[in-house]
Order: sequence, then structure tokens, then C-alpha cells
Amino acid sequence: QVHLVESGGGLVQAGGSLRLSCAASGSFFSINTMGWYRQAPGKQRELVAAIGSGENTNYADSVKGRFTISRDNAKNTVYLQMNTLKPEDTAVYYCNAGVLITTRLYNIWGQGTQVTVSS
Repeated sequence: QVHLVESGGGLVQAGGSLRLSCAASGSFFSINTMGWYRQAPGKQRELVAAIGSGENTNYADSVKGRFTISRDNAKNTVYLQMNTLKPEDTAVYYCNAGVLITTRLYNIWGQGTQVTVSS
């Protein structure tokens, strides 16, 4: 089995910063795209940022210029640096990865980490 374990969430004041980490563990051949999604109460889960195996990145318009996604392939880990946080960034943040196991690609989710931004 493959697991994604997130860390780094918490409570921060508006304008502050947080760094989320997500490490993949288990038996797999490789990891393709890794990304972060978020879900606020009463809202649908939305893509925040994604990074491909070639380190091409994609960001939601609402976080461009404030958030930075990166990955460390040697550690099978993806990071999300969040700066200039706003109360509307409050949500549960989920890590996601496309994991290649033998010849099949699996879509794996982490358990989620809460980010709360106070005004």
C-alpha cells in the first residue's frame, strides 16, 4: 500500500505563512503529478497547486504569487509554501499524488491537514 502523510497545518494570523509537507511511503515505481487541494466548509474540493514529474507547476488564480509548490523526488515529498495568508485560505488541505505501481497509475489522497487563518 501507498500512503501520503501530510504535516504543517495549523492556526495563523492573516498575513502569516505556513509550510505544508506531504511524504509518500510504501512500495511503488514512481510518482507522477503531485498536488494540493483544499476544501472549505460547505464548498467543493478545489485544486490549489500541482507539480509534474518535470517540475512544471500549475496554480489556482486565488493563490498565484502567494503560494509556491515544490517537490523533492529523493524524499518522495511535496511541499506547499503559503505566504500572505488570508482568512479565505482557511480549509482542510489534502495532498494528492499519481503513483505508478507496476504498470498501473493510482490516484492517492492524504488524510488532510487543517489550515485556519484568523483575521
